Amino acid sequence: MKRTLALCLSLFGLTAFAKSQTISPIPKVIEKNGRHALLVDGKPFLMLGGQAHNSSAWPGMMPQVWQAMDAMHANTLEVPLYWEQIEPQQGKFDFSVVDTLLKQARAHKVRLVLLWFATWKNGSNHYMPAWMKAQSAKYPNIEGKGGKVIDSPSPHAEATLEADTRAFATVMRYLKKADPQHTVIMVQVENEPGAWDTVRDYSPLAQKLFDGAVPPQLLKPQVLKALNRPTDATGNWQKVFGNRAEEYFHAWSVAYYIGKVAAAGKAEYGLPLYVNAALRDPLTDPMPPSYESGGPTDNVIPIWKAAAPAIDVLSPDIYLQGSERIMKVIELYDRADNALFVPEASLAPHMSRYMYDVIARGGIGFSPFGIDSNLPDGKKAETVERLAPFGQEYKVFAPMMRELAAWGFDGKIKAVVEREDNAAQTMDLGAWQAKVTFGSKWNGNDVTLNATPSGKAMVVKLSENEFVVIGSLCHITFKPLGANEGKVWQYLKVEEGRYENGVFKALRILNGDETDWGGPRIGQTPVVLKISLVVR
Repeated sequence: MKRTLALCLSLFGLTAFAKSQTISPIPKVIEKNGRHALLVDGKPFLMLGGQAHNSSAWPGMMPQVWQAMDAMHANTLEVPLYWEQIEPQQGKFDFSVVDTLLKQARAHKVRLVLLWFATWKNGSNHYMPAWMKAQSAKYPNIEGKGGKVIDSPSPHAEATLEADTRAFATVMRYLKKADPQHTVIMVQVENEPGAWDTVRDYSPLAQKLFDGAVPPQLLKPQVLKALNRPTDATGNWQKVFGNRAEEYFHAWSVAYYIGKVAAAGKAEYGLPLYVNAALRDPLTDPMPPSYESGGPTDNVIPIWKAAAPAIDVLSPDIYLQGSERIMKVIELYDRADNALFVPEASLAPHMSRYMYDVIARGGIGFSPFGIDSNLPDGKKAETVERLAPFGQEYKVFAPMMRELAAWGFDGKIKAVVEREDNAAQTMDLGAWQAKVTFGSKWNGNDVTLNATPSGKAMVVKLSENEFVVIGSLCHITFKPLGANEGKVWQYLKVEEGRYENGVFKALRILNGDETDWGGPRIGQTPVVLKISLVVR
């Protein structure tokens, strides 16, 4: 009997040990030397994302979402969770849609980023449950100047905060139980929070707070310095922040509210949390209400960091036009205290090239919005055409996304993207300089410029003389720098191929016409090259 019992206990122990080995570490965002990585299953992970349309997270709509994900070769689906569906009656929760999303994502071998559409969705409260909408006095909106009705929830309403906090904590508690394998790798808290058509709330309660003292979290010297204010400033909002006082007050109010919601959720289940921003023009320093006030726009990031420490990442939704604006946004959200993540971007074909800059900066992910078609008549052919530029890139990136994530985290990648002037660009690679010119066709040294700026290239430095190059619609060449500047050089080897299980597999060696005009010329389809250089 004792031997039987001992054997049973031994088998139980082995089973428990085996089970423990299959449970992966919880995803988390880490920082090293001002660069970041999203760890999934304990290793850097690059989200090659796609975001479904706002009303697509229903079982009957998901087939077209998965069709788009497959066409894109995406590895991460961003999909909403609707508060009105999750908590249709106060205190009664329905997780059937969550279960469907988890089951289908696992079947498609795709990770999920869940978007909590709750108190705020694009500045409004339209995803609050009906039982809350019917009690507007208890769950109020903000007031504009002169009592103007504003379609935006009040960040000062304790009842709303308590309801959202309870609901989000319940969601996170359920995810912890239902998703031990970490299909869900991040959660977005609210969606583009803030207010349109007003700078802040002018209700009596809000006015009293505005006339009061600035919270001590914002009076720390490092925060005041980041906001371009005297580091010894004290007093009320107007005195400390001058002409930006109203905007900063609303940013603090919204961020503090969402920080409370996030902290309650993280206490239940510590997944990485982020908040996305509807952007302002990063080049002209405009004033609200020309843009959504209160959200994590570039000028109030220090306020959000101080008010909502439970939020891991503040992220830009990029729908702006023009390479100068877009590149500036990417720069502004790439901070030592903030991982770069673009959770929404226009599905316009030219946007796909900006992934290269995001990856080179060590960004943790990129995702176009509305992948399952935002066309009223559902023109599938046009949708497929719009997905193609992203799908081409993802197809190349997918087998090597772990390597790209690790290289980006280690600062080994440089990238260039074509701008409106079509000008050539250079990258300093230490002992070498890479020069990239953009075009679609070459005849000798003559080049046909791209009809729209679409070219891009990234270079990964493997060693002093060895590089991985990825790009399209470009021509790349090199020259030695430093002690070897001006010396004769040549390609030791140029291989075209792909990464499989962390190893480069060559398809062919490029030589002759493919390299003799200074270097490889890459057409419409992105390719992966492994290049070795030598000084003669």
